[in-house]
Amino acid sequence: MCSPFLKGLLLLGICVAIANAQQQKEFKVCADPMNLPFSNRSQEGFENQIAKLVAQELHAKLVYVWQRMGRGFVREYLNKSECDALIGIPSNYKVVLTTSPYYCSSYVYVSRRDHNLQTVGLNDPRLQRMKIGVQVLEENYAPPGQALARRGLQNQIIGFDTTGTDAGEIIDSVASGKIDLAIVWGPFAGYFARKYRDVLDLRPLEPVSQPPSIPFTFSISMGVRKGNQSLRDSLEGIISRRAADIQQILSQYGVPILKSEAGVSTGS
Repeated sequence: MCSPFLKGLLLLGICVAIANAQQQKEFKVCADPMNLPFSNRSQEGFENQIAKLVAQELHAKLVYVWQRMGRGFVREYLNKSECDALIGIPSNYKVVLTTSPYYCSSYVYVSRRDHNLQTVGLNDPRLQRMKIGVQVLEENYAPPGQALARRGLQNQIIGFDTTGTDAGEIIDSVASGKIDLAIVWGPFAGYFARKYRDVLDLRPLEPVSQPPSIPFTFSISMGVRKGNQSLRDSLEGIISRRAADIQQILSQYGVPILKSEAGVSTGS
């Protein structure tokens, strides 16, 4: 039998263990609840996988704050400490403190291989006879749509909502021939085009920007609220140490990584 003293020590140890478990550090991530291939509530996106890796490195419990990444989300969530970090944000997004980029990608042309559009460009006269799919971002077209509109091709543009349960419709529409061409953000295109690997061709949109001020290529970083230098530095270290693992996750999701030469790698 245990003495009262030993029983007391045992009880104290249990209480300390419970207290430590309750005080486990949390890594709170703001993420979109329905935005594959990036994130969803079922944690099936590549940003979910990267967040899990980061939390393990921080020895912290991963906690999600689900929020659509619309206007005001930084002010209302990140800046008010509702969450600690954003896993994927443009590196030049000035309202947050960002890490070094962990990947760079671009908008890409998506076309059927049998349509032989591998040489099409924004100034190609063939576009005047095509149905061209672009992503709709809130009330506006994504950057390629704006570039097409500048060229007087508004009537050729078909806008697609690329969130929710029908997010991949724009890619499906190219594969089925409902539209002739789509110009889509690379990570999105790479993910939804995987099932059409033998049917579709992906090629980066060039040049990298359309003057004035319409970029087609973006470096992607992790972001924290301004002033949280300590967490930013910790994330920097993780990005450096686990670079190969992060790149493997991106590859598994078909994320096109921009290379120094013209061309993209679409993963496996």
